[in-house]
Amino acid sequence: MYIQGAITTKDVWMNSALILRCYGARAYLRCCLAVLLQKRTTFLDCVARLGSA
Repeated sequence: MYIQGAITTKDVWMNSALILRCYGARAYLRCCLAVLLQKRTTFLDCVARLGSA
């Protein structure tokens, strides 16, 4: 698993609808991209980067 911390890759896949509803498509796609590229990151990093992107 490549998304680590309190929220893992498994959590991202299992809670896709919740992530989309609460954080939006950009956050969800950023998480999916991190998983597909096998980049080690955290869910918070995926969401926090939205403000600077």
